[in-house]
Amino acid sequence: MLCAQVGPEHGGTGLDSRANGELTARVGARCSSLRSVMTSQGMAAWTVRRLGGPEQWDTFLPRLTSGDLAAVGFSEPGAGSDLSAMETEIADDGAQVVVTGRKVWITAAHYADLLVVFGTYRGGATAVVVPAGAPGVRITRVPNPLGCRAAGHADITLDAVRVPADHVLGGTGLPLPLATTAALTYGRMSVAWGCVGILRACLDAAAAHTTTREQSGRVLAEHQLVARHLAELYVAERHATRACEHASASWDTGSPDMAVDAVHAKYVASREAAEGAARAVQLLASAAASDGHVVARAYRDAKLMEVIEGTSEICQLILAQHTRKPTQHTRRKVQA
Repeated sequence: MLCAQVGPEHGGTGLDSRANGELTARVGARCSSLRSVMTSQGMAAWTVRRLGGPEQWDTFLPRLTSGDLAAVGFSEPGAGSDLSAMETEIADDGAQVVVTGRKVWITAAHYADLLVVFGTYRGGATAVVVPAGAPGVRITRVPNPLGCRAAGHADITLDAVRVPADHVLGGTGLPLPLATTAALTYGRMSVAWGCVGILRACLDAAAAHTTTREQSGRVLAEHQLVARHLAELYVAERHATRACEHASASWDTGSPDMAVDAVHAKYVASREAAEGAARAVQLLASAAASDGHVVARAYRDAKLMEVIEGTSEICQLILAQHTRKPTQHTRRKVQA
C-alpha cells in the first residue's frame, strides 16, 4: 500500500494512477488519517523519482516502499500558499549541506523516519532528504487538530542540520515551480481520491440509516426532502469520481494538462466532500453527532481537505489562470 505507484524494481507494485486512486479512495473511506500518511509517503517517493537521480532512487525508494515513513515539508510560518516566501535554506558546506529553517503542519512528521524538506538552494529551490533523527532536527506534534487527528501533523525545526550533499535531490537549484509541482500534483491527486472515499463512506452511512430508520410510518428515504439529500450526495460522489478519473487519465498519459487537471480534481472533490459530509450529518442527525461516528469524523476531515495541498481559493486562482491560456478549442474557433 505504501508508494504503490513506485515500480517493482524499487519494491513497489507499479500501479497506474487510476488503480492507485481507487486504492486511495478505499483507504480514505475508512480513515482519512491513514490516507494522509499514504499521501505523504507517495509525495516523498514521487519527489525522489522526479527530482533525484538513479543512485538516489536506489537509495531512498526501497526504504519508502519497505516501510520507512516520510513527511514532505513545504509550509512555513510565513509561507503557506505562497511558497516563494520559503525561508528554509539549504547551503553547501564541502561534502555536506546545512539545512536551516522551520516547517509547520507537516503531515506524518510525527511518525517520519525521513523528511523531504523543500528550501532555497543555489539561487533556486530544491528538496533534500533529512533523517528525522539527525542532530538539530526537532519535531513537535500539532495538538488537537480539527480533523485527520491520527495523521501525525507536526512542526519541524531544522537547526543547522548537516546531511551528505548527495541527499540533495536534483543537485542544483531549480526554478521554484519545477521543484515543487511534482510533489504538489501527486498530493492533490491523492487528496482528491481520498475525498471520493469520504463521499462514498458518507453515502453508504446515509443510505443505510435512511432506509432503516422510520418516521411518520415510513422509512426516512421515502420522505421527499430526505430523498433530495440522498440524490445530491450521490451526484457529489459521481462528480468527484469523474473529475478524479479524468485527472488520473491525464497523469497516466503524460498530458500537458496533468497538473491543472489535478488541481481541478482536488478542488471539485474537496468541495463535494465538505458539502456531502454536511449533508450526511443532516440526514443522520443525532446518530452522527458523537465524536466516533464515521460521518462525524468525515465531517471534520472533509473540511481540512479544502485547505491542504492548496486551499480552495488557490485552486480557483490556478484554474482561472488556466482559462486565460489559448486552448486547442479556442484556437479552432479563432481560425474558423
